[in-house]
Amino acid sequence: MGLGIGIWQLLIILVIVALIFGTKRLKSIGSDLGGAIKGFKKSMGNEDDEPADEQRRLESDDDDAEFPEQKKKNKSRSG
Repeated sequence: MGLGIGIWQLLIILVIVALIFGTKRLKSIGSDLGGAIKGFKKSMGNEDDEPADEQRRLESDDDDAEFPEQKKKNKSRSG
């Protein structure tokens, strides 16, 4: 029970798809799909770099978090 699709069947399917969608639409679909794959690969590649960037940012940020209540207290003490 082999489901062997030959080259002729693939060519017939390609011609039918080209007739239905048109070559311009197929070209735009292909470029959109390629851009999506490229963006996905880029985001997957950048994911490895994110923890190192986050760690560097945290190490360079020596200041403690300032909350609005602390700012009010600091202003009243300095003034």
